[in-house]
Amino acid sequence: MQSEGLTRAVTGTDQHGQPIDLNVIEERPLTIYLNAQEIVTAMTIGDYPEYLALGFLRNQGMLRDADTITGVDYDAELDVVVVRTDNKTIFEDKLKKKTRTSGCAVGTVFGDMMEGLENVTLPATPVKTSDLYTLAAKINRTPSLYLSAGAIHGTVLCQGDRPLVYMEDVGRHNAVDKIAGWMLSEQVKPDDKILYTTGRLTSEMVIKTALMGIPTLASRSGFTAWGVEIAHQVGLTLIGRMKGQRFVCLSGDARLTRDADPDQIADEPKKSGRKGRP
Repeated sequence: MQSEGLTRAVTGTDQHGQPIDLNVIEERPLTIYLNAQEIVTAMTIGDYPEYLALGFLRNQGMLRDADTITGVDYDAELDVVVVRTDNKTIFEDKLKKKTRTSGCAVGTVFGDMMEGLENVTLPATPVKTSDLYTLAAKINRTPSLYLSAGAIHGTVLCQGDRPLVYMEDVGRHNAVDKIAGWMLSEQVKPDDKILYTTGRLTSEMVIKTALMGIPTLASRSGFTAWGVEIAHQVGLTLIGRMKGQRFVCLSGDARLTRDADPDQIADEPKKSGRKGRP
């Protein structure tokens, strides 16, 4: 994770009218091209643009296993990434069907993403609850842009009880796409991985995780009904509301190995009321 240039110092006033200095997240556009065709302009914090472009195109079904990537070129002055392949790609019809998602910073998916799930079969990889507790504790203590500036989501690719790579962005969909791009670049296999996100487990998050081939998705936050329905459809282990010793599994419970005693895990205090959005 890199942080230089991703925040800006600003001055405001607090509730008492006193001056206060703080860091806020930078936000900038990134336009993604596939060969000669402009695909989308995403609002992002600006780090790892090549991973974001690769992951976005892969998760939208515009880059397939059979495609050979011949180059990924980033122009920092123009805020443009061009992904080049050795075959011709034309997506005019696909680009006509866009869906604005519920993601922060307004995500965009293309209307036929659900069709890509028809052939998805996720491995029935077992998940140990001891690993989940260890991961949650490690991730919550990891230095991050969220802890220093807020207004951001994090996504972590994990294996067993080990976080492998941590990505952040203003939209959780961007953070997931960066993970997908990193996996594609490093040729990392998804079969035994866990994807952890700080954001809500929406249909978009479930779809992207399934298309990446990752069998387990976990979060501190809650679920949407459609996200749960799709998780059942594709055989995804879906775990949310992971806070302290507590969690809820709404899909894939048979794949959980409960090898940790929740009573031995340090719990987080329950909030007396709902104050804002998770």
